[in-house]
Amino acid sequence: MKLYSERAGKIYHVQSNYDCFVPASLFDITIKHDEELASLLSEASLFLGKLDGIASALPDRDLFLSMYVQKEAVVSSQIEGTQASLSDVLQSGSRVSEKRKDTEEIVNYVRALNVGVSLLDALPISFRYIKELHKELLKGVRGENKNPGEFRRSQNWVGPKGCILSTATYVPPSIDKMIDCLNDLENYMNSSLEVSPLIKIALIHYQLETIHPFLDGNGRLGRLLIPLWLKENKVLNYPLLYLSLFFKENRQEYYSLLMDVRFKGRYEEWIKFFLRGVTLMSQQAITTINEITKVKEECEQRIRNGSSREQTNQLRLLSMVLKHPYFGSSDITNGLQVSKPTASKLISDFVKMGIVSATDKEKRSYVTYRFDRYVGILEKGTEL
Repeated sequence: MKLYSERAGKIYHVQSNYDCFVPASLFDITIKHDEELASLLSEASLFLGKLDGIASALPDRDLFLSMYVQKEAVVSSQIEGTQASLSDVLQSGSRVSEKRKDTEEIVNYVRALNVGVSLLDALPISFRYIKELHKELLKGVRGENKNPGEFRRSQNWVGPKGCILSTATYVPPSIDKMIDCLNDLENYMNSSLEVSPLIKIALIHYQLETIHPFLDGNGRLGRLLIPLWLKENKVLNYPLLYLSLFFKENRQEYYSLLMDVRFKGRYEEWIKFFLRGVTLMSQQAITTINEITKVKEECEQRIRNGSSREQTNQLRLLSMVLKHPYFGSSDITNGLQVSKPTASKLISDFVKMGIVSATDKEKRSYVTYRFDRYVGILEKGTEL
């Protein structure tokens, strides 16, 4: 590790004969606002406000939130190397799923977010709160043997696969320094400094990744915390801002900028990158909401324009496949409480209307169907 500036921290030599980086307190950092940063902040705030406004007017807000969270969970886990697609996750609740084990980490992410939202009623975002999220993230998945819900008690490091402490790209604070850094960060997270919330969460995300307080799951935890902190601080009413896709598509720049803050003190460049991500992901979420709303309305119109006596059941089926876009005939029979012939007829009607199609037409025993346009909208950016 080579330090070019001490603005963001210092390198300390540990008695065990290695060097670690200890970040400066965020309370001591003054961000230099130029025209570009001011413009990016204004644009990010504008589109984030638009996203929250559109979300508040959604008739099926909880449905959209649950599906969009799954998309975020997929991308966040893919960054860590999980080989599962959104389709795998959407099928994980049915008997036709072939990658259930690969989706467990993603399911944990969704559950951790839901736990995080519910905990906001009882706990401020503190390290007690963060430990609870971490415990959910690692429950029964990769990293479960690395003290879920507990800060590390040994040194960790970041670098190429197979590297050791002496050859690592980055070495976070030693344990004694880590505790001091965490206490300082917790105070900063809950401080009332007159700093834009978007700049503040950008700095919090950087600092948490730099301290690297867990043996595993730091990246997932850091990304998960962004929408939760914004919700707690009333920047968002609904946790709909997810930056994992932006970080995934700009992975090299993301990691390079974090390193540039540490060793060159380039906070402003990191913040500008973060704000661009907020704007882009807000715009994409707005587009997704509009596309899904349009598809739902068009399908409802097709059903109402038809002559079938089963319109009531068809509308019920549409509501069901919006929640479960992969399904088989038995799912319809059980979900709608209809007979097998009625379920088969409803599926046939939806195929004729072009709403769903069979995922494996060669199967004779148990055919799975998919709500194509809906899944296609959600899948954008989650391809392996």
